[in-house]
Amino acid sequence: MSKSPVQGRNNSDSDRRRRYEALVDELYQDVFRYAFWLTRNRGIAEDLVQETFLRAWRSFDSLQSEKAAKAWLFTILRRENARQYERYRPELVDIDDVSVADEGTPEPDNRQNQVELHQAIMRLGKDYRDPLLLQVIGGFSGKEIADILDLNNNTVMTRLFRARSKLKTILSPDTGAEDAGEDLTDKITD
Repeated sequence: MSKSPVQGRNNSDSDRRRRYEALVDELYQDVFRYAFWLTRNRGIAEDLVQETFLRAWRSFDSLQSEKAAKAWLFTILRRENARQYERYRPELVDIDDVSVADEGTPEPDNRQNQVELHQAIMRLGKDYRDPLLLQVIGGFSGKEIADILDLNNNTVMTRLFRARSKLKTILSPDTGAEDAGEDLTDKITD
């Protein structure tokens, strides 16, 4: 009996593991950042990222190009988040029993702006929110977003334009869309 098939399989297993670990090292922060933006909870985001990478390991052989790995992982993460959201049942609390603690943040205006921006983004419809987050948080191009969401590139670009317009209107309803032109990338990633 020859040992060469076993040796070949071990080499391919170690190569697979090495490639996977390199992928995790390279993309972990991007995947975590996107998960945190979706959940706004560090613990849930960590669990979501862990499940994403576990699912990625299980189907790592289906990844056809290392260049598509980030989009592939974001797709897995979005689907896993949807699965968790379907199972999530929030605990209801009587509002009279809750006290609000002072966070003690040094820059309350900046924190308030971030909260308002996050709330405004979450008010957008899913069709507008997903492409915007993929572009701003994920750093994907319009074409990459189109591939991830299985849409036409022109549709993605239209949705991105409309998402930004809606955000400007939500954030500055009195001044009009043209006066609210701060760069969203800077505000979201702060």
